[in-house]
Amino acid sequence: MNWTKPLILQRADPHLSLHDGRYFFTASLPGFDAIELRAADSLETLAAAQPQLIWRKHEAGPMSWHVWAPELHRIDGRWIIYFAASEKDDIWKLRIYVLENLHADPLQGEWVERGQLITPIDSFALDATSFAHRGRRYLSWAQKDPAIAGNTNLYLCELADPWTLKGAPVLLSRPELSWECIGFLVNEGPAVLQRHGRVLISYSASATDANYCMGLLWADENADLLDPAAWQKEPLPVFASANGQFGPGHNSFSSSHDGSVDLLVYHARNYRDIVGDPLNDPNRHARVQPFGWRADGLPDFGEPLADDPANAA
Repeated sequence: MNWTKPLILQRADPHLSLHDGRYFFTASLPGFDAIELRAADSLETLAAAQPQLIWRKHEAGPMSWHVWAPELHRIDGRWIIYFAASEKDDIWKLRIYVLENLHADPLQGEWVERGQLITPIDSFALDATSFAHRGRRYLSWAQKDPAIAGNTNLYLCELADPWTLKGAPVLLSRPELSWECIGFLVNEGPAVLQRHGRVLISYSASATDANYCMGLLWADENADLLDPAAWQKEPLPVFASANGQFGPGHNSFSSSHDGSVDLLVYHARNYRDIVGDPLNDPNRHARVQPFGWRADGLPDFGEPLADDPANAA
């Protein structure tokens, strides 16, 4: 695999997962108007795989604008897609929604809307991700609490089913460090790793320009994950702009087929300066690169790899 070129062009908020030997990929589309899914037996063939449009935004009302950050998850024998969307007449009324498919192959069967995932605060919410730990299934996401200064914080809650919270969510992290508060006060895009006796949650911080970067939370695997005191926050970004890649973030994790190589999947632009609103610039490209582990058991993501000039179009 050539790590020195984008995996897929103009695909932000990339989510790459490996299920039964196949890689599945979904991401925010440049038009923020639909959800597509593609699959391949290898990363090398994923970009050329025909994307399948599995859902399109509504004409009006909920789920009619800003379709963002879909994630595909296999939960209890069903396929689930979490995504965020707003309303054409209220474009920042962003909420989390859920699709379900009971077919064994997510590229087949019918995707059914399971509606909004209701959180206790009815406010701007996005970037839901799910994971299982010690027989319990959890959801982590980003949300604005009107009582807390800033934009979005990270939350965690147990799930009763893939679209229903069980119990009260807990606040895991809020933007408070200087690198989390550039342009906007943001913690968003959680992604989960479970390795070396820890549960780790990476996340993204600051505005979606060159200041966008990744942070890291972690808890001992034996801790009560719903106890905020169990979580530690790394004091510095763990992945940031470098080597001609700007604003790396909104990541997911995957691996080689045999699990021997851990993969960091993220988006970045290959230029710093953006004309106008960064959301209107489509050139956040999905990228992937391997990463290692430090002696203390925490991940070492290194730096974004530079583009090889030979890959330039």
